[in-house]
Amino acid sequence: MPVSPARAVAFDILLRVERDQGFASDLLHAPETADLSREDHALATELVMSVLRWRDRLDVALAPLLSRPLAKLDPEVVLALRLAACQLLLLDRVPAHAAVHESVELVKRARKTSAAGFVNAVLRKLQPETRPAQPEPTAAALASYYSHPLWLVERWARAFGYATAQCVCQAGQRAPTSAIRVRATAAVEELRTEGIELGPGLLLASALRVRLGNIAVTAALQEGRIAIQDEASQLVAVLLGYGARMLDACAAPGGKTALLAERNPQAEIVATEISPQRAQLLRQRISAANVQITTTDVRVLPVRQPFDRILVDAPCSGTGTLAHHPEIKWRLQAADLARQQKQQMEILSAALAHLAPGGRLLYSTCSLEPEENEAVAEQVLATVPGVHLLDLRPELMRLHESGELAWRDLDSLTSGPYLRTFPGVHPCDGFFAAMLEKS
Repeated sequence: MPVSPARAVAFDILLRVERDQGFASDLLHAPETADLSREDHALATELVMSVLRWRDRLDVALAPLLSRPLAKLDPEVVLALRLAACQLLLLDRVPAHAAVHESVELVKRARKTSAAGFVNAVLRKLQPETRPAQPEPTAAALASYYSHPLWLVERWARAFGYATAQCVCQAGQRAPTSAIRVRATAAVEELRTEGIELGPGLLLASALRVRLGNIAVTAALQEGRIAIQDEASQLVAVLLGYGARMLDACAAPGGKTALLAERNPQAEIVATEISPQRAQLLRQRISAANVQITTTDVRVLPVRQPFDRILVDAPCSGTGTLAHHPEIKWRLQAADLARQQKQQMEILSAALAHLAPGGRLLYSTCSLEPEENEAVAEQVLATVPGVHLLDLRPELMRLHESGELAWRDLDSLTSGPYLRTFPGVHPCDGFFAAMLEKS
């Protein structure tokens, strides 16, 4: 019996995530998945994301049944075991015999036939778990219960408190609600006729949230009448405000660039991207006539005329987006943060050189880590003369009073002069932003 399309695709994607450092969310919408039915695509998505979110929990359940550590097994064998364990332990509607049989067949399909009997024997011994209703109030228990690396949970608990760390962990294990930005008002009714149920934005009044339905397969999305964009990501672009000449210094994948262009239709906007492939993606996604896309590193940007508004949405660890990208938590190492910080400081310092007197620059990341956030802003402020930090609370208050900001608890959105959102605490990804102004 051949392997079902959903499990075959899930296995192949997980292998590419493991071997090629790919991102599951991108691979799940690659051309290779186009032939899947909606039901098979939904199952493949659930399998891939569940294995990545709960990897440690699955490994702990499998470990006592193995004669050697998982790390000593071939990647194909490990993934087949995890896929079946995911179905047996986490998904109620999958028959046990189907999960075991198809993982055995996946091993054979991957040309690891000699391991087929081993996989079958291990999975038939796997028993349901007994888990407490809630973890004990320690970082170690939290990391184990929610399948997160201990070092990450420990640093979140130290920096933000145990309650916030638990909210972040919980949110990272749930499929996030998609938020959309509407670019053509007729698209809302179009989506409803396709069975997409929408609700109001919880952070921004201009956003909509998908309550029911698969927004990814709609014509409105494919043809650009709507865009999927997290509400905190939208808020960052809104916070930059209005300008005549604007720079988006790290523009791909382009969601914020497009929103800046929509809010500033008369402005001249330059969007830079260092990667040729990502710059090409920008050109495909952004058709606004007032946006000039250039493939370059902002650190060597050959532009002399200054900008009155600059967005630096810097490359970062992405720890605020684990619900979308659970593979990040297994790849990231503490040493990576110092490397990221060095790059972020270089980008921010270079971008400030292009800021006009009286102009404003918004530095943002989708990271929760202080090294990539406050530390970057404060170290650059200490070394670049003529630049000062603005408090973002008055700007958030202005957005709230104008009706653009739907979230009422402004205190929860700020940490000193900075914007900070937390998954699970706020209805969005974890974002940080700092506003710098040139004297």
